[in-house]
Amino acid sequence: MSGVKPAASAAALPALPDFDLAGRLALALGRPLADGEPLAVAVSGGPDSVALLLIAVAAWPGRVTALTVDHRLRAAAATETATLAGACAAAGIPHATLVREGARPTAGVQAAAREARYALMGKWCRAQGVGVLMTAHHADDQAETLLMRLGRGAGPAGLAGIRHCRPLLPGLMLVRPLLDVRRAVLAVVAAESGWPIVDDPANRDPRHRRSATRRLLAAAPWLDIAAMAGTAAHLADAEAALAWASDCAWSGRASPAGDAWIIDAAGLPATIVHRLVARAVQAVVNTAPPRGSDVARLAGKLASGGTGTLAGVRATALASGDWRFSPAPPRRDSRDITS
Repeated sequence: MSGVKPAASAAALPALPDFDLAGRLALALGRPLADGEPLAVAVSGGPDSVALLLIAVAAWPGRVTALTVDHRLRAAAATETATLAGACAAAGIPHATLVREGARPTAGVQAAAREARYALMGKWCRAQGVGVLMTAHHADDQAETLLMRLGRGAGPAGLAGIRHCRPLLPGLMLVRPLLDVRRAVLAVVAAESGWPIVDDPANRDPRHRRSATRRLLAAAPWLDIAAMAGTAAHLADAEAALAWASDCAWSGRASPAGDAWIIDAAGLPATIVHRLVARAVQAVVNTAPPRGSDVARLAGKLASGGTGTLAGVRATALASGDWRFSPAPPRRDSRDITS
């Protein structure tokens, strides 16, 4: 962590031309904030989140609370969090430190930390009646996400990247208003603010996929970060259109039949067919979304007049051309089979 410097006031923020955080937030939410509506900002202490916090405080004085999570994964985290809390107190910004309890994860540390972080912040927001939580994800994060998901062969939903807005809990929206802003711009805001900045070495650890991707992008200047973030935004629009078309297809082509669902997939584009199949599986067993490759495989069997099973659901191509999805019969153990 850098040395502690006096916290800057909101009025001391560097000017950001054409930067309208209130307008960005209203666009993401689909509504303007109500008068006096409180907000929370996730603040790790890094330059991105510090910049967002100070910009938000300038936009909505007295209405913003900073939330910091101590994951207890690094010895220095408690000191860093305390320093950040002190800087917020000096600037008159409400701050809450949320501590992750339990054993340190042994695998998938970053994913586990992300899950714990959103769970803790979501719980706090619900308890305090806060309906909007902002994070400082930016254009560079978006480009990294797009590249990582390309490497995994993601479909349209995955390549749409980080969303501007999504429900985190009932009554709580998670908003990322900076997805078209470059990391370097936020670094300038943070540096000129005089705030203490946390330097988390995990952000440079090449064992983490995101850190390795960040280094790859830095070594390839011909990859235009802003253009990649724009591509993700275009794909997000396309994904929204596909979701709308899928909803229309479901409304007109899916019907319940007792504990089963019947789908008419004739003549539909493959992407819509796959979405209907996945939705039918979930409608029958209320499971997590099945993997895209499994869904495509099942759709192929049905299209050729066959049958298949996925996530406890048996799918059958009927003589009529429709597809029937019903609970699969329980598997019989070989020891229960009698001759």
